[in-house]
Amino acid sequence: MSARLIIVGGFLGSGKTTLLWKAAQNLMEQGHAVGLVTNDQAPDLVDTAILSRSGARVREVSGSCFCCNFAGFIDAVLSLARQGAEIVIAEPVGSCTDLSATILQPMKDKYRYIDLAPFTVLADPQRVREVLQDEKSLMHASAKYILRLQMAEADRILLNKADTLSTDERSTMLGALSGAFPESDVAAISAHTGEGLDAWLAAVLGGKQAGKLITEVDYDRYAEGEAVLGWLNAVVLLESAAGKTNWRNYARSLLERLHAAFAEHNAEIGHVKLVIESDGEECLANVTHLGGGIAVRGSESLAGAQAALTLNARVQMPPEKLEEITRSALVASGGKGVSATIRTLRCLMPGRPNPTHRYSHTV
Repeated sequence: MSARLIIVGGFLGSGKTTLLWKAAQNLMEQGHAVGLVTNDQAPDLVDTAILSRSGARVREVSGSCFCCNFAGFIDAVLSLARQGAEIVIAEPVGSCTDLSATILQPMKDKYRYIDLAPFTVLADPQRVREVLQDEKSLMHASAKYILRLQMAEADRILLNKADTLSTDERSTMLGALSGAFPESDVAAISAHTGEGLDAWLAAVLGGKQAGKLITEVDYDRYAEGEAVLGWLNAVVLLESAAGKTNWRNYARSLLERLHAAFAEHNAEIGHVKLVIESDGEECLANVTHLGGGIAVRGSESLAGAQAALTLNARVQMPPEKLEEITRSALVASGGKGVSATIRTLRCLMPGRPNPTHRYSHTV
């Protein structure tokens, strides 16, 4: 049941799901059997819906983070290995940290037959500016604390979205990351274009040291950093009164309304992402911070009488307000031409992290 396990951490909106998709495609083209593990505080995860179409086997650990449900995480990894996965890539909750002490060290101690790769953390350029370059930010100080801890415990830090940076910006940010986290290997990548993907895969597939670093964590600040976020997952049935609606336009309209409402409340976005499926086709849309643009991709001609929407939002506001804004936007986005029937909607504030294991030393 031995498999190479690659864990990819990073804050909300850093691009982990895109990286998992691209890595899975790359590895499968080389003939490898790949498994993916997603993670969330609640079911109905957009990431799982997206990655399930990658061709890789996917397992979801929902209801808590990997560290608080260590048994569930291990079960998911071993299930994929039993089904023949040679390489398993796991994506923890974006607001989770302290993974070296709570996941990597216990695995090295108790599951030595699992081949553990160096721990990778993705960093979004905008968040690097806010955390390391003192750029003005609406991000709560305790959320920034989590982000900094994530990078501090990484064996490898990947500056993602490198295609959005000039040569000088990239060089400056890589220098800032290397200076702040000198014990971590630092590189640039674009999960979107694939730039740097081969080099990263070679490094994590061939790397021998995993979980080299353990950080000191103030769990009160960590808990506060998660608790400032409202956390919403919803599944919605969309129906067109006219018999046909362009669902790609609906997706953009919905995100525009949500973005405007969050801006009105000065509520920083961790991420808002959705997938809409209709008649075997789909479109994806997301926004990863309040100052960022809305990205919509997928079928240009996505239209039909009905569609299924899966929506995830992580926003710096009370969950009650997040739910109110979301329900209003779902109704308003389609006007009188679209009815939105909510099948499931969960809106919560993450509870205090309570890891199954926490090692104070490296194994």
